[in-house]
Amino acid sequence: MMRDAKEEEVYFGEIPLMTDFGTFIINGTERVIVSQLHRSPGVFFTKESARAYLAKIIPYRGSWVEFEYDQKEILSVRIDRKRKFHGTVFLRALGLESNEAILQQFYVPIGLRLEGGGKLTLSVPSRVLEQERLKDRQSRGVRKTYPLFAGISLDKQAIERLDGGESLEFPATKAELERALFIADVVDLETGEVLFEANELVPEDLESRLEGRTTTELAVFFPDWELCGSLLSNTLAKDHTRNAKEALMEIYRRMRPGDPPTIESARSLFYGMFFDAKRYDFSRVGRFKFNIKLDTSVPVDQKTLSADDFYRVIGYLMRLHKDIGRVDDIDNLGNRRVRAVGELLENQFRIGLVRMERAIKEKMSVHQDIDSAMPHDLINSKPVIAAIKEFFGSSQLSQFMDQTNPLSEVTHKRRLSALGPGGLSRERAGFEVRDVHASHYGRICPIETPEGPNIGLISSLATFARINDYGFIESPYKKVENGRVLDHFRVVKIGGGPYKLGDVVTGDVLESVNAKLVAEGKAPFEAEPFAFYLTAWEEEKYVIAQANARLDEKGNLRDERVIARAGGDFVTVERERVEYMDISPKQLVSVAAALIPFLEHDDANRALMGSNMQRQAVPLLRSESPIVGTGLERAVARDSGAVVA
Repeated sequence: MMRDAKEEEVYFGEIPLMTDFGTFIINGTERVIVSQLHRSPGVFFTKESARAYLAKIIPYRGSWVEFEYDQKEILSVRIDRKRKFHGTVFLRALGLESNEAILQQFYVPIGLRLEGGGKLTLSVPSRVLEQERLKDRQSRGVRKTYPLFAGISLDKQAIERLDGGESLEFPATKAELERALFIADVVDLETGEVLFEANELVPEDLESRLEGRTTTELAVFFPDWELCGSLLSNTLAKDHTRNAKEALMEIYRRMRPGDPPTIESARSLFYGMFFDAKRYDFSRVGRFKFNIKLDTSVPVDQKTLSADDFYRVIGYLMRLHKDIGRVDDIDNLGNRRVRAVGELLENQFRIGLVRMERAIKEKMSVHQDIDSAMPHDLINSKPVIAAIKEFFGSSQLSQFMDQTNPLSEVTHKRRLSALGPGGLSRERAGFEVRDVHASHYGRICPIETPEGPNIGLISSLATFARINDYGFIESPYKKVENGRVLDHFRVVKIGGGPYKLGDVVTGDVLESVNAKLVAEGKAPFEAEPFAFYLTAWEEEKYVIAQANARLDEKGNLRDERVIARAGGDFVTVERERVEYMDISPKQLVSVAAALIPFLEHDDANRALMGSNMQRQAVPLLRSESPIVGTGLERAVARDSGAVVA
């Protein structure tokens, strides 16, 4: 309960101001904060071996959780790299207490009815269509009939009836129920006795064992047909916990071995790990990537996880062994993002604030007269300022600016490093992380990187690349329709016509509208060239032609078949299939590499040395234009701030 509130301005200290050229003046020297390339928060699925799959939920801040299974087909969970435990224990802790609740969440219940004379009838719900259509989507085909389980096959008419929300009934034999299991407990309504438990095989003598009894409705599932397979069924058979309380205690013992658990401490630990915003931050980026991967639409401001999120991840993971879904490539730039100076500083500031909070709480506990205390008596801002000073003064990413020549300045500011706090270390980084990836095209230069132990860990942003609001690198493209390259423009000054500020129109439309406006004596629109920026995962969906593809004067692709990129591979396609086109041959490389004349004739190793050594060239006393140039020299000189342009 709050009795009294006292407000007062407290001096916290100073934060260095960035100069117009993107640098900081620290203790009289000009420094650059290098942007960090790190693994994005989100959910990632990987294939560990032939029948082993792993799902990792990686937050921005908080506990990592991993779900995995192998050829034994038992679902396991690991939190923060601690000891593994059964996945169903985790599901019980989330609120699916009974076997029945777990099975109904992931499997389709099929009604079973006993008729007289040993006849069996199965009631098939419309939910079965979801699974069959998922198979169609993965194979990119549409089947006319859907073979199900127990010899049942759905024809076009049956599919239409199920689509209408009906349930269909089919006869079945005992032999066809051989691999079926009960999805819910079968209870005698008169005595309350549990005759068959959920996850128990349907027995051959079912009819005789139920004779003369009034029971709950029978429902079964067929693990062999289900996309999740028998994973959860097998795991439940091994799981010894029976409810949420036992599951929470089991998780507590795994996380804190040696501590005597109580139900309150176990619940508090589990809740704090994933559902407490103070201890767990999935971040806007993590939620954004989660939504893309699992095709959900949860608001990006939802920065903690929910039980539904875990159910979706487990469901997707279990479907992977039936080849439904896609595994992720952790080296793809769609799964790596850039932390710029603001975010790096924010993280250091948070560390300082946590230390300050601890100090304030300690002071409050020992303060003699807390009622008359003012904020300045309790707040000591030294931890915050110390964290900021340490970051700017001695962080691995805070570097003395390379001022040898204008190019070295520009390159230093456009550098990306996988090293630094929260990143990789030279010793641990393997070959895969350092290697050039298909997604680097137009985003990170494949040429410019150091030659020593940092090779591949320190790289440079490509010439036309930009970083979006979520920290992912985007590359620009022109749109192509029916084999014709379209020039798009964005309206920057409104004329007398129909378009608003920021509208994007094609060059043809803009030209005709402006001609009409001028003829009517009205002011024409002013527009600037516009390109479509795509992230690495968006680019994979399209067929993209190279910038050097031959065009006629109207912008049509001349060649019937053109070299293009599709899904990270180079392919030769018909010109009508091309959807985008590179805007320049330079977009592949960095500024330093783009300054090398006739780069395409250069050996890759020599080009690497050349782009690195250009940064070491001492400028002339009297500037001269190069004898052979690439046209980028003017832009480098202007953007470095070394000339008055």
